[in-house]
Amino acid sequence: MATLTVPASVPAVADDCEQLRKAFEGWGTNEALIISILGHRDAAQRRAIRRHYADTYGQELLRSITDEISGDFERAVILWTLDPAERDAVLANEGATKWQPGSPVLVEIACARGSAQLFAVRQAYHDRFKRSLEEDVAAHVTGDFRKLLVPLVSAYRYEGPEVNTRLAHSEAKILQDKIEHKAYADDEIIRILTTRSKPQLLATFNNYNDSFGHPINKDLKADPKDEFLKTLRAVIRCFTCPDRYFEKVVRLAIAGNGTDENSLTRIITTRAEVDLKLIKEVYQKRNSVPLEKAVAGDTSGDYEGMLLALLGKE
Repeated sequence: MATLTVPASVPAVADDCEQLRKAFEGWGTNEALIISILGHRDAAQRRAIRRHYADTYGQELLRSITDEISGDFERAVILWTLDPAERDAVLANEGATKWQPGSPVLVEIACARGSAQLFAVRQAYHDRFKRSLEEDVAAHVTGDFRKLLVPLVSAYRYEGPEVNTRLAHSEAKILQDKIEHKAYADDEIIRILTTRSKPQLLATFNNYNDSFGHPINKDLKADPKDEFLKTLRAVIRCFTCPDRYFEKVVRLAIAGNGTDENSLTRIITTRAEVDLKLIKEVYQKRNSVPLEKAVAGDTSGDYEGMLLALLGKE
């Protein structure tokens, strides 16, 4: 499902580092060389490059990158070069400390990652920021959003396939009852969404659809302007159909008069080694335009080149 393309014969790590050093030196930066190397290496290879580069040149690769390039291109290269857990930690820190109602970043990290992945993000957060993700979310997020997001980012869900059908039926009824009474931040809704395994939640949502004749998210659209309802819908979509969720984020980032570069960069850099191929297929089917063409039409220069490389464009 990944779009990342890695050469059949990858140069030695020392050779990659030497080429990157050359790209940074001299009067002008060789941005195309940076893209050709970092844009075509997987997480383990990028990790080895960072380690060898620091050992050889006495400077962190990320520092060399920020010294030489800037803007959206810099952000895309930096986020991509980070380890996945470290990248998510950086994004989660931004999502927490710059939080606004309806911001989706914390939901994406909490709900579209596996339990071990989310645990690794929290460990990376400790190492990088010398605080816990949970305490930053609690410090910066307010009201019902804090009530939902703190346990979401703290979760370590069971990942086995087992499903309790009786429980799915009873909890679907609980959800319907609370939603019907507009108790959207009720403790029971929070408990179900933040503790149940993903297979159990899928069974519950399917039971909701079967029992009440429509998907749960339809009942969470009572007020389209309500940001908490929007957040609840994002939680459920990240569990049930992450490919369609991320397609919508990308589509909205590209649509309209201006481009939301932060969202576009976030989705492409976090999904290129996961399921970006599937997201591309959903985008093509919904919009009748290849995602690469849409990105090329809405971005430019080296930033465009980096995104297209991660999208798998030859």
